[in-house]
Amino acid sequence: MALASRSARLALARPGRLGLGSCGAPRRGAYEWGVRSTRKPEPPPPDRVYEIPGLEPITYAGKMHFMPGLARPVFPPWDPGWTPPKFRRLPPLHEHPLYKDQACYVFHQRCRLLEGVKQALWLTKTKLIEGLPEKVLSLADDPRNHIENQDECVLNVIFHARLWHSTEDIPKRETYCPVIVNSLIQLCKSQILKHPSLARRICAQNKTLSTTWNRGFREGYPYPYPHTLYLLESANLQPHRFQPDQLRAKMILFAFGNALAQARLLYGNDTKVLEQPVVVQSVGTDGRVFQFLVLQLNTTDLASDEGVKNLVWVDSDQLLYEHFWCLPVVRRKAVVEPVGPTGFQPETFRKFLALYLHGAV
Repeated sequence: MALASRSARLALARPGRLGLGSCGAPRRGAYEWGVRSTRKPEPPPPDRVYEIPGLEPITYAGKMHFMPGLARPVFPPWDPGWTPPKFRRLPPLHEHPLYKDQACYVFHQRCRLLEGVKQALWLTKTKLIEGLPEKVLSLADDPRNHIENQDECVLNVIFHARLWHSTEDIPKRETYCPVIVNSLIQLCKSQILKHPSLARRICAQNKTLSTTWNRGFREGYPYPYPHTLYLLESANLQPHRFQPDQLRAKMILFAFGNALAQARLLYGNDTKVLEQPVVVQSVGTDGRVFQFLVLQLNTTDLASDEGVKNLVWVDSDQLLYEHFWCLPVVRRKAVVEPVGPTGFQPETFRKFLALYLHGAV
């Protein structure tokens, strides 16, 4: 610490008196303080070619580079001979060659109906019946249709999808959901020896469908009609997931679309009551909760609410298991919850198997 006299401290406090004159610390009055403007300065005016009657401006067009003192040349807009899609101007909608006066609403994989099942039933002229048909339930309850060591095999499927298939500590839904469904279908295929007609089915993934039934399978294809649709809700993020009611509505619409296309191939495009109903099944799941659906198409006349209606049987929110622990829960150096599923319900797979065997037994 340095010591200074009183006169020196006053001189340091008032540098203007040190004899520096105008070189001392500047003093600013109160009127000089304020908020600086954030407005950017205006750009300099561009070089313009002023047209003077009777005079031709001298530009640096022939020099091919900038020349000070010469005017900037003005060139006509370049025409490449074609219009890039980025800058193409679309014609008005009413002038489009495919414009129709009646609007068409498209329902795709990620569409969500605000009213859920209620709206889907109205769109398809369908009546809802809770539970599965008696014929399907009888197949599920018949011990002759069960697989040997069925519950143990289903538990192995759950372990394989949630624990053994992935190297992650906690696999994501988009990883284990398709594995569970594919493994359960493989279990169902083990019944081919008992029911040979199951060999006439295949598993087609990412099948396309349109309102005019443009499928891309060729004429004379041996598997023209879908038997069961498997819809997977494997989104990891919660905002991207379908609510159970929205998933069931999606299942109804896709099952109805496949049944309607099949009916038009069999009976033509005329709207009428079908001679033989068309049945399409659907299974929706997120890998833990299953939704089962059976739709029976009785009529293609959807213009009026009167007359014959279509039917749909829905068995909602069937748990295969309540929770799966990917890591053991340890409390006070003791394993409270081991690795594996909790609340396993074998009845859910019985219904899954019954839908698979439906029509072959």
